[in-house]
Amino acid sequence: QVQLVESGGGLVQAGGSMRLSCTASGRTFSSSTVAWFRQAPGKEREFVAAAIWSGRSTVYANSLKGRFTISRDNAKNTAYLEMNSLKPEDTSIYYCAIGSGARSITTMQNMNEYNYWGQGTQVTVSS
Repeated sequence: QVQLVESGGGLVQAGGSMRLSCTASGRTFSSSTVAWFRQAPGKEREFVAAAIWSGRSTVYANSLKGRFTISRDNAKNTAYLEMNSLKPEDTSIYYCAIGSGARSITTMQNMNEYNYWGQGTQVTVSS
């Protein structure tokens, strides 16, 4: 069974930066696409970013391009989300997920393509 554990969330001031980590157990991580999604109170979960198994291809939500960067270290079974110039509207619970079938630009953004999810980590950006 694969388990994903996110860490690195917390409280940050607007304009600040934060790096989230997602560590996976098991052997599936290195051959799977990894993604970050987020969900704010009262809103639907939305796609943030994804990286295919090699990390060479990445996809971002259009509204977040240039501020967020996804990366992965397969040797450590860990993915990262670097977030810069944070805004109060970035306040959400951030979830990481992995899926073996999410390999196209379209499927990488579809939460239904991901088989395993972490429990989420809260990010709060104060104004």
